[in-house]
Amino acid sequence: MAEALAEGGTKSAATRGGAGPSPGVFEQLGAVADAVLYEGYLLYPYRRSSTKNRVRWQFGVLFPRDWVEADGPVTPGVSGSADSWYQRTECLLRVRQPDSARVRVRVRYLQMQRKQVEEAGRPVESLRGDDGTVHLTFDEALPRECEIEAPLDELLLGERTVTVSAAAGEDAEPLPDGTGRVVRSREEIRAETTVTAERLSDDLCRIRVRTTNTAPAPPPRTPRDEALRRALIATHTLIGGDGVEFVSLIDPPADLEALVRACRNEFTFPVLGGEAGDTGPVLLSAPIILPDHPQVAPESPGDLHDAAEIDEILTLRTMLLTDEEKREARATDPRAAAILDRVDTMPQEVFERLHGAVRSMAPSTPTASADRLPGAAGSPASVNPVSASADRLPGAAGSPASVNPVSASADRLPGAAGSPASVNPVSAPADRSPDPAGSPEPVTFATASADRPAWWQAGADDGLSPTTDTVLVDGVPLGGGSRVRLRPRGRGADAQDMFLAGRTAEVAAVFHDVDGSVHLAVTLDDDPAAELNNWYGRFHYFRPGELEPLEPAGSPDEPSAPAPAAAPARHTSDSETPAAEAE
Repeated sequence: MAEALAEGGTKSAATRGGAGPSPGVFEQLGAVADAVLYEGYLLYPYRRSSTKNRVRWQFGVLFPRDWVEADGPVTPGVSGSADSWYQRTECLLRVRQPDSARVRVRVRYLQMQRKQVEEAGRPVESLRGDDGTVHLTFDEALPRECEIEAPLDELLLGERTVTVSAAAGEDAEPLPDGTGRVVRSREEIRAETTVTAERLSDDLCRIRVRTTNTAPAPPPRTPRDEALRRALIATHTLIGGDGVEFVSLIDPPADLEALVRACRNEFTFPVLGGEAGDTGPVLLSAPIILPDHPQVAPESPGDLHDAAEIDEILTLRTMLLTDEEKREARATDPRAAAILDRVDTMPQEVFERLHGAVRSMAPSTPTASADRLPGAAGSPASVNPVSASADRLPGAAGSPASVNPVSASADRLPGAAGSPASVNPVSAPADRSPDPAGSPEPVTFATASADRPAWWQAGADDGLSPTTDTVLVDGVPLGGGSRVRLRPRGRGADAQDMFLAGRTAEVAAVFHDVDGSVHLAVTLDDDPAAELNNWYGRFHYFRPGELEPLEPAGSPDEPSAPAPAAAPARHTSDSETPAAEAE
């Protein structure tokens, strides 16, 4: 059991150890939090011999400070794909019941466990039993957590520091046929979590949670695989309470934007849990960038530990492993064996559900007149199913995030109600316009109308040309070859767009979505891989209202340094949505 230190008093801080299920408010994020905990734990093809399973534990890793800073201080970032010795979460909390408000914090992580196979008392890499079963030496991990609970009033009087620890240990398991044994060993984990509250107004507080690794550091040149034995792995924090609710740091109310920008989050990224809205009863601060209100798709039958992949594709690939590959995967780790068992016995109806789902739909309009353009007042909210794709989450290449797959909330999908991006009329190129003067002529969107079939019917995209179509932005027609400055909108910007605000780019194409909205594909001017990405057809996607045309006379060599944005960009999940449709 963790123990509260003396600094803020100890009597009213409840702490709990163990790895059992979380009662109460934290259950709302249980599946997502578990996906974060085991993201990247073991990657397809789930074999020990696979190269990507030889460099492990990429998210939320907190090492002893002297080891991780042996070559210089760590550089803070908003996600935890970089090694560190601490995590810092700051968030805003509204007080709804001042007399009884309480705050609960749960820190969760993995403790590495070395699984060593021994034969006749000596370590070996593998051992085959008399029954043909293979046993492999491999690193496993055990889930750990510590919980702090205290009245908000007491946190306002002084910070609360609690020890977070996991004991060292060793377990030996004789193999059934007597050919050897498996020894599992763990080193002690030592850390501290400090919770602080700061009152900002009568009903608003800032909560700060900081977790640091306090274990003695191994020698500076110790290999990372060895140093991991004293590290907290996949560290993340759940924050909840009674009589309180949390404010979105991605899409906050307008009157709290300045206070949200003042929150410092280092090596972690906090998002709301619970139902959709700009406040919520629980917050998940994860080392992976997620949207607010993340959910594990109900069609997903189990964790594959790799949210960069689509469940259906990864399941198919796992089915196609050879018998020898499956034997090695089963011997590598019990979680790999569980994935293979689930895939091999998956009923057809469960597999078919992995193919896709429509979360919501709204009827399309009979015409595409100017006053019904996407973003115009009263435009319909036709919504396509969108998932938070792990290839848009920061971290190691091919990493990601965590969630299998995370469904974006409908009010953050392109064209959904509340999306403020204003879209100007899309124009056909001059050489296709009936106007002899070459003035732009509006073209019809791919929605059901008297002269255009619905998007799912043949001929729906007739007359559309992504490389030659243009869209008017501030009176300037933008199309292939146009140069723009990126201005992600103030509310609802994609998680990655916030890092691109102010950069200059070149438009590659104009795409019409099946819901009638428009996105422009762009390549960054200062991207060294721009030519390669253009050849592959991999772009960043923005709505017309998120682009600022550069004057025709602008130099192509204009620097791409970020310029002050009109409004701060914040995360959601739709900027790369058209990618799948474009392909």
